Amino acid sequence: MSLIVVDVETDGQTPWDSSMVCFGAVLVKDMEQTFYGQTAPITDTWNPDALAISGFSREQHETFMDPALTMQDFLLWIETVSSGRPILITDNPAFDFAWINYYFHRYCGKNPFGFSARRIGDLWCGMKRDAFSSWKHLRKTKHTHHPVDDARGNAEVLHIMKDMGLKIKF
Repeated sequence: MSLIVVDVETDGQTPWDSSMVCFGAVLVKDMEQTFYGQTAPITDTWNPDALAISGFSREQHETFMDPALTMQDFLLWIETVSSGRPILITDNPAFDFAWINYYFHRYCGKNPFGFSARRIGDLWCGMKRDAFSSWKHLRKTKHTHHPVDDARGNAEVLHIMKDMGLKIKF
């Protein structure tokens, strides 16, 4: 089993009517193992406010790599760095997993993460025995909306939680 933290930036709210702009992944066991992918738009619909979060313009986004190639590269990276089944972990699986799942199925015919993901906040809240406990202050890497930075910060939190006693294997 390999834990992989993923973060996604998009130009809209939902995968079926907007596009993923870029995403990053960090292998929790070895945080030097990272992946960064950019994907060209797959729809003509986009929200300027959502796109602005990524730091890219629509014109830049339109020059990004074909999503099929990016997702195939990501699949190969996961297969290369994983030992056993990969597990997707993020700070918001309802968002990040939805996009990754959609793109994997659309462009690769399968999702190596299966049909589930883990949420860092839920692990933290369970450890603290408080359903509303905040954890984001534990990140060492600044949250910049560059998806590799954000994934790295979230992976760092998992290491801190392990040091605090969370029974988790990397």
